[in-house]
Amino acid sequence: MKTLGDVKQYAQRSLNELKTFNWNDLSDPASIGAWPGPVKLVLCALLFVAALGTGYWFHIKALQAELARVAGEESGLRADLESKAVLAANLAAYRQQMVEMEESFGDLLRQLPGQTEVPGLLEDITFTGLGSGLEFSTIALQSEVTAEFYIELPINIVVTGGYHDLGAFVSGVSSLSRIVTLHDFAISAGENPSELTMTITARTYRYNSGEDEK
Repeated sequence: MKTLGDVKQYAQRSLNELKTFNWNDLSDPASIGAWPGPVKLVLCALLFVAALGTGYWFHIKALQAELARVAGEESGLRADLESKAVLAANLAAYRQQMVEMEESFGDLLRQLPGQTEVPGLLEDITFTGLGSGLEFSTIALQSEVTAEFYIELPINIVVTGGYHDLGAFVSGVSSLSRIVTLHDFAISAGENPSELTMTITARTYRYNSGEDEK
């Protein structure tokens, strides 16, 4: 066991070695065996720190970046899992709602008339226009357009009258008991400054039972 005297002697010896050490020898690694103990200790400490820094820069830092990326992915996956868990918990209710919506949609489609009833519809549109004080230039049927669940019949209409009369006509057609939608409005000035000419397309619909394609 070393005594205080031994420690003092070692310290004094090391100090003497440092005093006599030629610091230029640091550039000659071959002479490392003759370097004083304190110099070797400092060198070992520097090498240890350099090794730690190199290891952190080339390995630990990359691992930390990978850890941060994985943690971000984990958060996203957790949120996705939670949302899917909510959907799964309500899946039966969603399916029931889909069935009810499909049944309701089918009921609405079946409420459309099986026939276009064109004569009666043209009569209603003409009566509405004349009752609004308009003069018809054109009321012409176009080719039917077949969709998956219904068949659409466009009707081109050209009428002439006052501004308020046109508004009353549009309102009246929209209020007919038959389903009629109005599209492609175009209004221009007529020969008479107090009159306007409106071109419009009315579309009526009927249920597509599939028999028309047979």
